[in-house]
Amino acid sequence: MTARLPSLNGLRAFEAAARHLSFTQAASELNVTQTAISHQIKRLEEELGIALFVRKNRTLALTPKAKDYLPGVRAAFNDLRLATDRLLRKDDDNVLTVSTLASLAAKWLLPRLSTFQEAHPGIDVRITTSSGLVDFRSGDVDAAIRYGRGHWPGVRSDWLMADELFPVCSPQLLKGDKPLRCPQDLAGHPLLHTSGGYDDDWRLWLTAAGLPANISRQPGLTFDLILMTVQAAIDGIGVAMGRTSYVEADIAKGRLVVPFKIALPSDAGFYLVSPQDAAETPKLRAFRQWLLATVKNNAGKIPA
Repeated sequence: MTARLPSLNGLRAFEAAARHLSFTQAASELNVTQTAISHQIKRLEEELGIALFVRKNRTLALTPKAKDYLPGVRAAFNDLRLATDRLLRKDDDNVLTVSTLASLAAKWLLPRLSTFQEAHPGIDVRITTSSGLVDFRSGDVDAAIRYGRGHWPGVRSDWLMADELFPVCSPQLLKGDKPLRCPQDLAGHPLLHTSGGYDDDWRLWLTAAGLPANISRQPGLTFDLILMTVQAAIDGIGVAMGRTSYVEADIAKGRLVVPFKIALPSDAGFYLVSPQDAAETPKLRAFRQWLLATVKNNAGKIPA
């Protein structure tokens, strides 16, 4: 037997009050009185047969059961908002939503995106960042720029570029008590690492440079985003393993330097990924053509 759904107004009141931990702020958000919120919460608690809030000393806290219940309620309301937005949106043909990695967006895509907007002023580009694969069936994203080997079933994958791997650091590390003059000098500096698919970058480069791979295990720092790793290098904290698309702008502006002219080609790369049945829509075709031309004009080579 299917359980009867509780009052929608009660769920709205619960979600808002739980988010703010305040009946007053929930009432303000929902344009009702605080008394109305209190009544709706009380009715919901009676329907569910459980207490949702603990009230003491003018503070509001969720009960353990309410903490377990809240994520599902919040996700349901988010799904409703997204579904309604898709239903009422009238400019789908002019809105292009592209998902990509936060580091690639900040360091490579966004600085170049103005040229696409100048060439296609009628297309509204929206950038969303995520490290996971996109579920195109949701309809929230039109295309994604992803790093890998291009073997993703059920989608069209257009090759964009490969990145070369090479150490980068602050100009300050080229001088001082332990200047970086040759790869062997890395033993005197902290190495900066990036987790999540980039763990092996230092070992691969050290092997290509003819250095012991165990140098990669010397004390250092590890970040979960390349963006953070690059910033740590800019701040002079240590030496990072750079990838062309993430560091070329900082090198051009003098925030980073390349201490050694040894680069390792990557066996993977960036792809523009899109659903097969929508890959040739005018907005996506225009973005693909611009992206491929931009990559061609900015071929990823080790910066001078």
